[in-house]
Amino acid sequence: MSEVSDLPPQVQERLLRLQQLQRSLQTVLTQKQQVELETSETEQALTELGTLTEEAVIYKSIGSLLVKSKKDKVEADLRERKELLDTRVQVLSKQEERLRTQLNQLQAKLRRDLSPGSSGATATNL
Repeated sequence: MSEVSDLPPQVQERLLRLQQLQRSLQTVLTQKQQVELETSETEQALTELGTLTEEAVIYKSIGSLLVKSKKDKVEADLRERKELLDTRVQVLSKQEERLRTQLNQLQAKLRRDLSPGSSGATATNL
């Protein structure tokens, strides 16, 4: 840890920012994975519903209850849920892309700061 304290304050700040960006990226990736899993489950449910007749008995989970429901109502709810999940995946993908870009830029700045022959403190900002 003494090596970090030997670095110029600007480089220390960049290292902290790099760690924050890495944590943010990990959070976004975890959320995206969860949403993609839920999307897959929703698609499977829609596929299964497609094989059933209109007269089939269907129960919908509402909290800890199972409630009898009509096929078309459940199907409409699942399609709406899938649209919402697809939108959420798009948003998370954009956040992921933005965070990766910021990480790459910051890593490049840190490489310049830490490269041999560098004074360690440059005029570029975080």
